[in-house]
This record gives sequence, C-alpha cells and structure tokens, in this order.
Amino acid sequence: MPITIRLKLFTMMFLQYFVWGSWYVTLGTYLGETLGFQGQQIGLAYGTTAVAAMISPFFVGMIADRFFATERILTVLHLIGGVILLFASQMQTFLPFYLVLLSYTLLFMPTLALTNSLSFHQMQNPGKEFPVIRVLGTIGWIVAGNIIGILELESSPVQLQLAAGSSIVLGVFCFVLPHTPPKRTAERMTMRDVLGLDALGLLKERSFAIFVLGSFLISIPLQFYYTFANPFLNEIGLENAAGKMTLGQVSEIGFMLVMPWFFVRLGIKRMLLIGMLAWVCRYIFFAFGDVSALTWMLYAGILLHGICYDFFFVTGQIYVDRKAPTHLRGAAQGLIAFVTLGVGFFVGSWLSGLIVDYFAKPEGTHTWNAIWLVPAVGAALILVLFASLFKETPRSEVEALRH
Repeated sequence: MPITIRLKLFTMMFLQYFVWGSWYVTLGTYLGETLGFQGQQIGLAYGTTAVAAMISPFFVGMIADRFFATERILTVLHLIGGVILLFASQMQTFLPFYLVLLSYTLLFMPTLALTNSLSFHQMQNPGKEFPVIRVLGTIGWIVAGNIIGILELESSPVQLQLAAGSSIVLGVFCFVLPHTPPKRTAERMTMRDVLGLDALGLLKERSFAIFVLGSFLISIPLQFYYTFANPFLNEIGLENAAGKMTLGQVSEIGFMLVMPWFFVRLGIKRMLLIGMLAWVCRYIFFAFGDVSALTWMLYAGILLHGICYDFFFVTGQIYVDRKAPTHLRGAAQGLIAFVTLGVGFFVGSWLSGLIVDYFAKPEGTHTWNAIWLVPAVGAALILVLFASLFKETPRSEVEALRH
C-alpha cells in the first residue's frame, strides 16, 4: 500500500473514533448533571446507537454499498452529522434531544462499516494491514477522552460541539480519500441478505444457538458500563474520570496483541468464559470501589476492558467466522451484530436506565453499589448457563461442516 494512502487511512480512522469518543463515554454525565434527565431517559438516549445498529445494515447493504462511492457517502454522512450534533448541543428537553440524537446516530453508525470497507478495498493483505490501521481509531478515542477529561467538559455541551466540529473536519477530509466505487453486482440484494437470515440455519446446531443466545443475554448487562460508568465515576468524585476511562482502550490494544497466544492455549470456549467473568469482576469492583482506600478497584474495573471486549466480542467474531460455511460468513457476522449491538444493547440501555432510577436518592445521588451488583449477578448467571450448555465444536468438525 502506498504511504500516501496509508496516511489517509490513518487520519480517517483516527478522526472516525475521535468523533465517537468525544461524546459517547461522557454523554450520560452531561444529560444527568446538566440537563437533569432521569436514568431511563439517559438509557434511551444511549439506546439510539442500538436502534441505528439495527437499521444501518439496510443502508450499507442495500444503498450505500451498491449505488455510491464509499468516500462520497462518508463525506455526506459526516457533514450532515456534524450539523445535527450542533443542534443536539442546544437541546434542553428530552424528546427533542432524543429525536435529534437518533437522527445523528442513524447517520453515524453506518460509517463504522463504511470506513472498514473502504480500508479493506485498499489492502492486499487485510489480515496483516487492517489491525495497524484500526489501532489509530482506538488512539483517536483515547485522545478524545483525555481532551474531555483534562478540559473538564464531561458535564458541558461543548463535548457535542467538539464532536460536531471534528465530524465536519472528517467530512471535508473524506473528499481526498481513495476512490472506492460501489459494488457492481448483478444480483439483487434482498432484506433477507441484509439481515443475514440465511445464517439462521446455523441455529440448528446446538452450540451455535447457545452462543447466539449467550451473546444476546450478556449484551444486556454490558450496556450498564457504557451508559453509566462515567456518571458513576464523576458522582463519587474520581478526578478526570473521562481521561482515566481511556485506560480501558489502552488495555484493549494490549490484549489484542496477545490474543493469538491465548487462542492456542485456551481455545474459544475458555476465552469466551474469561470474557464473561471479566464483566462480573468489573461490576463487583465498581460496586465496592471508592475514591479513597479502594481506588484500585475502580482502576481495575476500567483496565479489565481489554479482556471484557477482546475476549468476548473479538473471540466471538472469530468463532462465528470458523463456524459458518464460507458462503454464510458475512450473513452470520451480520446476524450476531444485529443480536448484540442492536437488540441486546437496546434492551440493556433501557433496563440500565430503569435500575439507575430505582436506586436514585432524593438528593440526586444514587446507591451505586446496588446498581452495579445487578449486572454483576446477571453476568454471573449467564456465565454459569453458558459454561454448562456451550460445547466448543472441534476444529476438524467445523472444517467438515464447510465442505
């Protein structure tokens, strides 16, 4: 790959996740502390990304991927998205804010797949080249979080304005990205193709069905962290919470690098179980940690993000790739993304908001140890069920299923 194209992809990926990291982690603090939204309202706001994750495959699979050059559609989505985020930063009441944020996420979520596909189009060996490009996205997220934390913008609408400005910059930058023409396929794309419904046949195999069910269930307690970790850390008085939370992305990079070593020694099932166990431990650390003698528990909960994310989500994607026959791999990945990032995260956002409201105190604070024990118990129950029901199919069997 020429160095100029590599630098363009580096910049694109950095800005893509800088935009997301500018608001996604800290939005709950702004909505709760500044706008006075209730927990359920905050949960619904975070659920907009899940709604968009369920709808965006239609856009990517049936429209953007077939009729428009990828760099042009990225330009339009990010420019319009930036303007919408500016409107969002001015909203003071829930319903207008929710509708505007939903409009934005419907534009933003497809760009995650589109930036990946544009990158793959430029690569001769995606397996080796893509991780190097993608890590710039994690760095962009880390930089955004540290800027928000250092400048103390967690309860300010400026975080949305920063995201808006960087989205517009990215939209303009997309003009100079390598030309990536739409796919010229003679076959008509159907809703069945987009939703990955052909992959439903894989559910006849017990282990895959248990994996899909477990993935859906574990996605529900997971969303407690994404929605309420930052409000929690700010409420108990952890200084520069947004900046400290980026340690989770640092650990994500580290564990991603050593995953091949763990694969050889542990196998799929053990890695999935370790990922689930990490979520249980994270929530227990949050339930009993504080900003005095037990601050280390808060840091441990944050640093577990690498295991939480890589050992479950990345391992799960690899499991699906191994399990599905070649012609169904894309459909199977689409199905698992719909189940987890879409339906699972939406239910988790809604439920976490209800739990936070239930344990709210009259003075505006919360009984956080009780709140965090709810997803801890939920994740532990799912862990036990998954450990007892899921059977890892030997690799030789998987290969046989493909032929």
